[in-house]
Amino acid sequence: MQAKFKELLHDYKKEVFRASHDPASVEDISSKCLHITQDVLEQKYSYHFHKLPDAPRAEIINMINNYTREAILPPLVESLVRRQVMQDKKIDALVHLVEQLFECLSTSDAKQA
Repeated sequence: MQAKFKELLHDYKKEVFRASHDPASVEDISSKCLHITQDVLEQKYSYHFHKLPDAPRAEIINMINNYTREAILPPLVESLVRRQVMQDKKIDALVHLVEQLFECLSTSDAKQA
């Protein structure tokens, strides 16, 4: 039983490693990340002033907003999305591992009974 658990854990580790290092998997994750990142960045968020600012101040705020959306936000969002996609893959592999462990336990209980 312990050897079977060890084998299942090793298979889980291999599956997680493949998900993060296999070229086809990395390409799939990258395409998913870019697609989700584009969707997030296309959403328009707006802010409202309580008092109308004067023209120079509004121009500065608009420049900061544009710079943030075009230069700072895309790499951050992509990094967050990449982490989330990898966590989803790890959770899927973990669910698969737990299912296999339960199957192994249930077959061993049936053999003992």
